[in-house]
Amino acid sequence: MIVALFPNEEIDSSFDIAKQIATYLAKHNIKVVSEDEKAKILNIPTISSINEKKIKFLISMGGDGTILRLAHKYRDLDAAILGINLGNLGFMADIPEKDIFPSIDDLISKKYTIENRIMIEGKTFKEETFFAANDVVFHRAHNHSLIDISIHVDNMHINTFSADGIIISTPNGSTAYSLSAGGPILAPELHAFLITPICPHTISNRPIVLTAENTLEIKYLSKHNYPIEVHADGLVHFEMNTNETFKLKKSEKEFKLVKLQRHDYFSTLRSKLNWAGKIGLES
Repeated sequence: MIVALFPNEEIDSSFDIAKQIATYLAKHNIKVVSEDEKAKILNIPTISSINEKKIKFLISMGGDGTILRLAHKYRDLDAAILGINLGNLGFMADIPEKDIFPSIDDLISKKYTIENRIMIEGKTFKEETFFAANDVVFHRAHNHSLIDISIHVDNMHINTFSADGIIISTPNGSTAYSLSAGGPILAPELHAFLITPICPHTISNRPIVLTAENTLEIKYLSKHNYPIEVHADGLVHFEMNTNETFKLKKSEKEFKLVKLQRHDYFSTLRSKLNWAGKIGLES
């Protein structure tokens, strides 16, 4: 078994933690690798075309953004991501620093499950293909007024939204930008798409949940010749002009997350969203 380590360059402590994890795994006869520059710092082998297909786990040290980058870069690998939270708000990176080595023990002892999370596959007006694990955001950018976004589902017109933008998210992304824009939280194992308007002109324009078997067509309508911006997970960026259409569907590729028995989704929600129960009642 090979495990790949991914410390976050912006978090100084992540490299010290990665070195400790590498030493710990080596004592259990588990081979450890990393990307070129990180491997040099950690004094471990680099990921190569020879060993990458044998990688079973990707250990992310950072926040959800670090996991998203791995989901994009290594989507062709049959490897699951374990997220250690060294960042701020982390829903996918749900292992706190104090639980790192008990969690590594769980991984070695196979006390985990693998959750498959759907991804969006998008196609631009120019037939460029892109992917998103969390969301695709259509935003007015430098337009000083609201924009009109027309959405069709399987050739049926849903609505033309006048808003600052539209978020199309996966269940995994429902706790990200969509949540801030008033969207619901979806259980991450669902196969669904969530359409959430950003500051719509009409308050009756509410979020809509669709099956992920649907194909979405997003068309930008404008009387002005101002482009808007399209962002996939905040990592892939496009410009969209008037009357252009982007197509979105469920990707055949999914990304995998390691879920340990010591952590569950709803305890993560309670912790990260600071949900409070009634005083005096036990959970």
